[in-house]
Amino acid sequence: MIIGSAGVHFPVFITLFYVAYFVINGVNSLNNGVGRTPPMGWNSWNKFQCGIDEKLIKDTADALINHGLADVGYKYLNIALSDYAHSKGLLFGIYSDAGFLTCAKRPGSLGYEKKDAMTYASWEIDYLKYDNCYNDTSPEQQRYQAMRDALNATGRPIFYSICEWGISSPHLWGSSVGNSSWRTTEDIHPSWLSILNILGKQERITKYAGPGGWNDPDMLQVGNGNLTIDEQKSHFSLWAALKSPLLLGFDIRTPPVDTLKIVKNTEIIAINQDKLGKSVFIVQRTSSWDIWTGELSDGHVARESSTTIELNFATHLNIRGAIAVRDLWEHEDKGVHNNSYSYLVPKHGITVLKLTGGIMILEDDFVAQSCDDVDDLFEKFYEKSFDRNSC
Repeated sequence: MIIGSAGVHFPVFITLFYVAYFVINGVNSLNNGVGRTPPMGWNSWNKFQCGIDEKLIKDTADALINHGLADVGYKYLNIALSDYAHSKGLLFGIYSDAGFLTCAKRPGSLGYEKKDAMTYASWEIDYLKYDNCYNDTSPEQQRYQAMRDALNATGRPIFYSICEWGISSPHLWGSSVGNSSWRTTEDIHPSWLSILNILGKQERITKYAGPGGWNDPDMLQVGNGNLTIDEQKSHFSLWAALKSPLLLGFDIRTPPVDTLKIVKNTEIIAINQDKLGKSVFIVQRTSSWDIWTGELSDGHVARESSTTIELNFATHLNIRGAIAVRDLWEHEDKGVHNNSYSYLVPKHGITVLKLTGGIMILEDDFVAQSCDDVDDLFEKFYEKSFDRNSC
C-alpha cells in the first residue's frame, strides 16, 4: 500500500503475492481458541464515551447487521447488551480496569479479579478491554496476569484487550498474558497528526504481532473528526496491514457513505485477517516516503509517499520476473510488469497493491528453494531494515 504527502514521512504499503507457502510463527498465549486473527468490531468510546444507553447499543447492533458490517467481519460490540448482541450473532464486549477505578471513575477490578471474571463469564462476555487508570503502581505485568488467570479459570473463551498505553513495553510480555492485544501508545485522536504520531511508534515493534497476540495502536478514527477520505483510507489500510484490531468508533447508525465503503473493503480486510498474522515492517525511508513490507499466507508487502513513486521489485521487495499488479482500492488489475511499477499517490493518500508472480531472490541471487530459504530471507530483510539509523 502506498501513502503519500510531499516532505512528510508516510508509510507506503504494497502487498505482494510471490510464494504460496510460509512457516507460521505462533506466540505463547492462552489456548482458549480466540485471537488467532485480530478482532474486528465496534467500540462506543471514540464517538460516545460514557454517553451510551440501551437504545443506542441496540440500534448499533442492528446497524452492524443492516449495513453489512457483520458480514465482512465486524462481530464484537463493545460495550453491549449480552443477550441482544448474541441474538444477532454478534459478540459481546465489556470494559474494566486494572486499578481501583476505571478512567471514568467507575469501580475497577484490582483485587477483585476472580469475582469480576466469574461475573463476566456468567454474563457470557466475549471480550474484555482492561484499562490502567487509578492503579496501585504495582507492575503492569503482574496486574494484567492476575486478570488473565481469573479469566482462564472461568473456562469461557474471552478475548483479552490489554490497555496499559505501552508504558511498560507490553509487546515484550503481552503474548504471555493471554490471547490478547496490547495497546502500544497513548489514546488516538481524529486527526492526521495523531495517526502519524502513533504510526511512528509502531516501527520497532511490528515483529511482536502474531496469531494470538496483537499490537494495538488504538481504535480506528475513520468517520470521526475532519479526516479527509484519503486520510481515512490511509489510516484504515495501515492499521489493517499492521495487524491491528479493527474496531470502528464512529456512529454506524447513520454512516457516511464514503466511510462505510472504506471500512467494508474486503480486499483490505483480507490483509488484516490473513492467517499468517505477520505485520508489515519498514524497509526504507527517504525524505518524503517510506517503504513497508510484509508477508501474507499466499505472499505480500507495503509502503508510503506522494507524487509519482517507482516500486523496484528487486531493490524493494527482493523478487524478480513478471509481476501482475492489482490495486486493492480501485479494485482493478494494473497489468504485468517486469522490473518495476510506477504510480501517483495523492496528498495524505494511499495505494494498496497486490503483486502476484515472480520469484524471490537471495542476496547472492540464489533462488529460494524451500520454506526455510523464504523464512531466512525475510529475517535478513527485516533485520536489515530494523537496524537502519532512520528508524
